[in-house]
Amino acid sequence: MTVIIPTKNSSKTLAKCLDSVKNQDYKNIEIIVVDNYSIDNTLEIAKRYTNTVYTFSPERSSQINYGAQNSSGKYIYRVDSDFLLEPQIITEAVSAAELNNYAAILIHNTSDPTVSFWAKVRKFERDMYDSDDLNVAVRFIRKDAFLSVGGFDSRLVYGEDYDLHNRIVEKYKIGRIRAKELHLGEYKSIKEIAKVNYYYGNTAYLFLKKNRSRGIKQVNPIRKVYLKHYKKFLRHPYLATGFIVYQIVRYSSGFFGLLVNKLRH
Repeated sequence: MTVIIPTKNSSKTLAKCLDSVKNQDYKNIEIIVVDNYSIDNTLEIAKRYTNTVYTFSPERSSQINYGAQNSSGKYIYRVDSDFLLEPQIITEAVSAAELNNYAAILIHNTSDPTVSFWAKVRKFERDMYDSDDLNVAVRFIRKDAFLSVGGFDSRLVYGEDYDLHNRIVEKYKIGRIRAKELHLGEYKSIKEIAKVNYYYGNTAYLFLKKNRSRGIKQVNPIRKVYLKHYKKFLRHPYLATGFIVYQIVRYSSGFFGLLVNKLRH
């Protein structure tokens, strides 16, 4: 079992992430860190936890593919450097995959609500996806299945996880577990939301071109899962208002980035 962690200037959260990997109740874990030329002390932290540390670029997709090529586990689990894992995640994922011959496992990730108001909004949204089959992406994958579909598309920056997921579910059976990941690297301001989503929008064209049907549904701001959880909006009007503001900023910034990209090309 191999955990692959792509990093870039990840010193603020990497130790917490690696602690949560080390504290798994499943012990036969190979940890591979693939760093993208960090200028902080990311590498120093990584080497305290594992001897398998590589440097590779240019983006996360290439880093994870490189880690997978150098892994020895039957399963690979992509864990971003700002995630914390519940202690039973890998045990549950391996057990589900082995018992049911699943090629990949969906693991729900939620947001750390202590980071900011916008993190609370993101948790409000993300927790609607804990039983959704569309707006999710597998991170825990049997290595042979990962390699058979070509791994991550290294050309993609936005939607690389959806793209891989879409290729996996076309060929293989996947499962889901109840243990969760916690995302620490949440937005702290409207400005940050706009900046990040402009960047994603600027790089989204190739993903949308490759994933015309399912991909368009995955980025659509109008989602059935919101209607399914309409009572949450009624019970939490403060968060619901923040959610609407967040979506307006997110999609307008992303669309502007996409438009700029199209005009340049």
